[in-house]
Amino acid sequence: MTKICGDAENFATSALRGFASIYRDIVQPVRGGVVRSKPGKQGKVALVVGGGSGHFPAFNGYVGEGFADAAVAGDVFASPSTQAILRIAREAHLGGGVILGYGNYAGDVLNFSIAAERLRAEGIDTRMIATTDDIASAPASEETRRRGTAGDLPVFKIIGAAAEAGLSLDRVEAIGRRANAQTRSFGVAFDGCTLPGEKEKLFSVPRGRVALGLGVHGEQGIDELDLMRPAELAAILCDRLLREAPANGGSRITALLNGLGSTKYEELFVLWEAIIPHLENAGYTVIAPLAGEYITSLDMAGCSLTLTWLDEELETLWRAPVDSAALRRDKMTGGYDESLPALSEAPAAYMKSLTEAGRQGGRCVASVMIKLSTALTEAEPALGQIDAHAGDGDHGQGMARGAAAAAKAARAAVAAGSGPATVLAAAADAWADRAGGTSGALWGAGLFAFSTAFDDGAVPDAQSLSLGLRRAMEKITGLGKAKRGDKTLMDALEPLVEGFETGLRQGFSIAKAWNQAAEASTLAAEATKDLLPRLGRARTHGERSKGHPDAGAISMALCARVVAREFSEKAVK
Repeated sequence: MTKICGDAENFATSALRGFASIYRDIVQPVRGGVVRSKPGKQGKVALVVGGGSGHFPAFNGYVGEGFADAAVAGDVFASPSTQAILRIAREAHLGGGVILGYGNYAGDVLNFSIAAERLRAEGIDTRMIATTDDIASAPASEETRRRGTAGDLPVFKIIGAAAEAGLSLDRVEAIGRRANAQTRSFGVAFDGCTLPGEKEKLFSVPRGRVALGLGVHGEQGIDELDLMRPAELAAILCDRLLREAPANGGSRITALLNGLGSTKYEELFVLWEAIIPHLENAGYTVIAPLAGEYITSLDMAGCSLTLTWLDEELETLWRAPVDSAALRRDKMTGGYDESLPALSEAPAAYMKSLTEAGRQGGRCVASVMIKLSTALTEAEPALGQIDAHAGDGDHGQGMARGAAAAAKAARAAVAAGSGPATVLAAAADAWADRAGGTSGALWGAGLFAFSTAFDDGAVPDAQSLSLGLRRAMEKITGLGKAKRGDKTLMDALEPLVEGFETGLRQGFSIAKAWNQAAEASTLAAEATKDLLPRLGRARTHGERSKGHPDAGAISMALCARVVAREFSEKAVK
């Protein structure tokens, strides 16, 4: 367990504040991340990087001159929310466009993609670069499915240097994509990591063994061997990476030997002594290599090796001066600001409904959100246990956090006299912002789509509920690409939508139609235990997830039953 934890719920936020206090000469805190204390020149491209917490110095430690302009930090191992990305990208924008850099994980892809779409709609030219360096996560024929791991550092460092040099957005993007395409990583673990506040590790490696191909979120490895001497481990790391050398990559590379959290620097140095002969004997010249902790996984014991093949331009940018918490070359510049700015948040502006019927509708929506929050808070431990069989065990926490934030926002909107569309839209954004990760993005986007079917001047009726539910499903399907049978929340959502529509066509009341649909949703969710996952985080667990239902489907069905009880108690017709 984490020995210095405090309130596990606020572990990531507390760590961010402590980091910003120590490195106040380089960064200043904003809600959900950090920006440079001294912004770059007006007109330069802004690089905004981000991902889950638990990986320090990624990603907050990457902010500084010659590197990133800002970083967005989600909860531990969870993607930052769309809203946090938007806030910080707007703050970091200097007029030259924005590049969003993140690892290729489902939650990050969703939230950064939605944020990019909204930034472009605001007139900010925004490009996205998802790192795909981890060769263990997908075969070479499917490079776009690979995860981003320690390759984040060289790729983002090169992008940051190109932006600092004043290159155009198109040039910086092209350089970043080239750097990513020429970067490969492979990792091993000697023991698993522990989430803050938890007593058990996400996974364990048997004593005297080493797991190959570990991910930085505690994902299981692809193989396991007996613990070996440094020379043998160096050979495995180098050989696997060099077999995947990019075509026409050349003979000049940089290398990053990265510790995952509990592996000591001296151990890395011993391993490096065994690695460098392999690289040189293979005909490579190693330029400015690094060894240390650059993207960790809490207290995981292990390491990874990253190689980036350098052409002349990439080498120049890799060598360029940098001043960040993670990496410093040349003399540090900039003053030291004694004051730490207080975080502030402007109160949300809600539209007041012009009719009493609209305000009543808003109260109805808020009542449902409050009941959902209560139910999901009570179900948090059970949902976490279900998710642990095919994920990282954080689904219950994310759902409880999201629903609680949604209920709070709904209350505030009702207090302002808002109608149902405004109340649900406010709840949707709050849910996505607080929950984070894949589920947070999908639920937030789905609820927001649901809200577009409501009229702020009227109480929701059967037609608007049916239309909203259908829009929510279509939005979630469009973003997540999942369908029924993939062992995701869609296995519970589709029966809910179809069951409700069928009930209404048969002339049932809203309450009866929804109750019938919720029963079908619950049966379908429970039946996911017999499915093999085809999408989502459980996909990589394959047969190991069989026999256990999908946490997303179970929580969806739970929410459907909560709404059903609300409709029945109020005898909604």
